[in-house]
Formats: sequence, C-alpha cells, structure tokens
Amino acid sequence: MPDNNTHDTTDEPTATDGGVAGQAGQSHRDTEYLNAEVNLLNPSTAFMRDHLRIVWTGFAIWVLAVFGPVTATYVATDAMTTQMPVLGFPLHYFLVAFGAPTSALILSFWYSRKRDALDEKYGIDHGTVGGTGRESGDAAATDGGINE
Repeated sequence: MPDNNTHDTTDEPTATDGGVAGQAGQSHRDTEYLNAEVNLLNPSTAFMRDHLRIVWTGFAIWVLAVFGPVTATYVATDAMTTQMPVLGFPLHYFLVAFGAPTSALILSFWYSRKRDALDEKYGIDHGTVGGTGRESGDAAATDGGINE
C-alpha cells in the first residue's frame, strides 16, 4: 500500500501564492524567502496584492475608530464633553468605551469575510490540505511540518 503522507510526490504542489502561474508567480515560487528581501509594499503576486489591500484598508478603518474620537475631543472639546450626552455619558466617553470595541468586532468579522472571499477567488481551500500526520500522533513542527 502506498504511503500517502510523504512530501516527495511527482504531482504539482499546491501553490501558496494563490495559484498564479504567470511569470511573476513563477519567480515568486522560485524565491528563497529566508535569503531574499521581500517587499511588502510591492508584492510579486496578485494574491498578496489583494491581501495587502484588505490589510491596509482594515488598518485605515482601525485608525479612524481608535483615534477619531480622541482627535474629535481635542478639536471640539465642548461639543464632545458637555453638549452631546449619550445615555448620560459624554459623547467622547461613549465613543471610546462602546464604539472602539464594537468597531474592533465588526472589523474582525469584515476581515474574515474578505479573506474567505479572497481565498475563494484564488482557489485556496484550507479544508483539503493533505494529511499532516498529526492524526497519527506525530507532533507538528514549529514550521507547520512534521518532526522527523
């Protein structure tokens, strides 16, 4: 019976760059990342460009949610502290105490939905990854492989 858990197969391995097979994708696949400089601002694959677009958009939303109420309180102190109470609390307190954690939850849900859509767009299916040997009792190595 053949051993299906070996890493030495003749089949084409699953592309970790989202399956892009163009020239940029091939050079990306041949890059030795431990010895090469990787430019996070100009990635070589379409998958990484799309993923970074999601990350930077989420970062911009996070900055607005966290620093927006603080900046608004500094700019318009009277309006944020005394003129607009919400449930008996000053507006700036309500936005920081309720708005920031709520926006963090909404942002994490948004990111997971966008990342799932991105994985679907590039044909990445996390449920079909081959057996890692963990079900047989082997311990996983820190790099995601199997200790041998």
